[in-house]
Order: sequence, then structure tokens, then C-alpha cells
Amino acid sequence: MRPRIVQTDDRPGFYWATEEGVPISLPELVLLDDEPERLVPTHLEALDDALIDAAGRFGELLGGGRAAGDDGERRGLHELHRVLDRLNYEYAAGARVAELPIAIRGGQIIGTSALIAIRARMALGIDGPAPLAGELTDPNARVVSGRGQLQQVDHTQLWRGARWVVQSEDGPRFPLTLSMLMFDSSGVNKDAALVEHREALAAVTLASRDGDADPFVVAGALDWLLYDWLMAHRESSESGAIEIRNDRGADAEMIVWAAEAGAAARARIDSRLLTV
Repeated sequence: MRPRIVQTDDRPGFYWATEEGVPISLPELVLLDDEPERLVPTHLEALDDALIDAAGRFGELLGGGRAAGDDGERRGLHELHRVLDRLNYEYAAGARVAELPIAIRGGQIIGTSALIAIRARMALGIDGPAPLAGELTDPNARVVSGRGQLQQVDHTQLWRGARWVVQSEDGPRFPLTLSMLMFDSSGVNKDAALVEHREALAAVTLASRDGDADPFVVAGALDWLLYDWLMAHRESSESGAIEIRNDRGADAEMIVWAAEAGAAARARIDSRLLTV
């Protein structure tokens, strides 16, 4: 069996096909191929190339430089976030089926892919609800004092997620991001904040499997925590490339499994999402 990657100039991403040209998912292919260990890295490199193309085609829209100007651009963004969700999911599932470890480079590329997919949903206004949405006070561009805290929405339903807030002394809670904690705040124990964020993202990823979890809420919670992490770990403020330290292989796994769980949650809402 000699599978191949199929991609066209007018559509983002790609899909796998059998020797006969029949579309097939990566995890299905891994089970059938004589050399499955080569397929997962090939998928990852093809995804990296697809991300470079997507950044060139949609960069201004993804970066917020302008809104989508017509139905064609909106269709392009819809197709982009859906295909990246599918490719991220296939990479995670394929690596699991092939019993291959998640490499640092895997976490970096899937992280960039997840970031672009989330930005596409934001540009379309279809990103899921962020944790504590509607419950925080707008700081109105003023300096806010207080303690940064990662607050759970509901400790009994961890799939609802968590987010960073500034808890003021007089009661109101203001929105905060991991990037602000890392780069714009004073008196922050950065290592402790990263550990807390990792634990929260891992907890939502695990809890997303709960039978009573609302997939819409799960998707929003995972997107927010993952987006917040990825934005704080870019190579630069102008880049979508994600940095992972060589000694933080667990961070690569965290990113890949969270991206997979988010795609799975959205597939529970739209069963066509993960279809090749």
C-alpha cells in the first residue's frame, strides 16, 4: 500500500488517500500501512507547509488587520479552522495508534496550527465561550491593582474551564492573561503560574471526556486555556511560531492532547468536522 498526501492550490490543508485515491484518515492509515512510523512525521511536515501557506493567504485576517471582506474570505476561514482541527486531531490519534512519542517539534507545529485555527474562529466570531464570560469587569484601559488568580468556573465540573483574573481588594474581578502575567506584571511567581496553567489545561482536557460535559462549553474552555498558553509562548509578538524548551517535552504533549480534545468536542457538535 502506497498512500499519498493530496492537496490543491485553492484549498487549505491536505488529506491522505490510498493508492486507489480513496480519502483516508491518518489513524486508519497507520493501522493498514507496512511502515506506520514514517506516516506521522510526514503528516507533521505537510502540516507545517500548510501553515506557512495559510499564514500567507489569511495572515491579515488572522492578525486582526481587517475583517473578512466578502463571503469568499469567510468561507476560506471556515474551511481553514475546520481542516486544521481535523489535521491536529489526526496527528494526535495517529501518534497514539502508532505508539510514537510526541516530540517537541510536534508540539510546536500543532501549537501553531491550533493558534491559527482559534484565530480563524475569532475572526469569524464563532469562537466558543471563554470561561467566566460575562462575569468579569471591564478595566476600561486603566491600571488595575490586585492579585492575579487562576479561577475555576466550577470545581465540581472541571470541563467548564478556568481563566486568569485580577481579584481586586474591593471585590470586582478583571480579565487577565498569561502573557500579561509573564511580561507585564510585577511580583509574579512565573514558574508557579506556568505550573498552575498547565494543571488547569490538563484537567479540562481530561474532564472533556465526561459524559455530562457540554461540548460547546468544553470547546470554549479548551480554546481559551490553550490560546492563552500559546500566545504567551510565541517566538515574538509578531510570530505565530510556538516555542517549547528542550526539557519541556510534557508541554508538547499537553498542547497536542488539548488540541485533539478541542477538535473532538467540536466534532460532537458537528459530526462532519473530522470527516476526510
